[in-house]
Amino acid sequence: MPATARPTQAHSHASGPAGSKPKLYNPRHPERTLLYQTIAEHFETWFELASAGQFDGQGDHHTPKPYVRQAFRKYLECGMFAHGFARAWCDDCGHDYFVAFSCKGRGVCPSCNTRRMVETAAHLSDHVFPRLPVRQWVLSVPKRLRFLLQRDGAALNMVLRITEFTA
Repeated sequence: MPATARPTQAHSHASGPAGSKPKLYNPRHPERTLLYQTIAEHFETWFELASAGQFDGQGDHHTPKPYVRQAFRKYLECGMFAHGFARAWCDDCGHDYFVAFSCKGRGVCPSCNTRRMVETAAHLSDHVFPRLPVRQWVLSVPKRLRFLLQRDGAALNMVLRITEFTA
């Protein structure tokens, strides 16, 4: 299969119980989603307008932070075979297939956000919360601090680490 080919169906090596058929791998085709199409078409225009301070309510932060542009660019490359892929094969049937690389981003990509959410929930339930019945913990951040945490990734990470390990 040439490197530029897009497989439509291939076997996944993640099969179920013994004797069951392997699941079929179907690429998710992010370019077909409305979110992807909207961002691909309008992001650069929005970024230029935001950089020029064309939107009300931006306060002193006229230019979007560099990580904003990077996150959207990574999202536009996520799941796209043209931006990299790995070749995998099914141990059960021997078929091979390609899996496009993901952006592993936070905040923009719904696919990677969902994966991260599932991994975090598994980590919390398996390692953080004790084996005893617990109540739900909610972190309420005062409104004035929300803007600080939104713009300062290091401060946000510190708060999240504190709440994660003390919960």
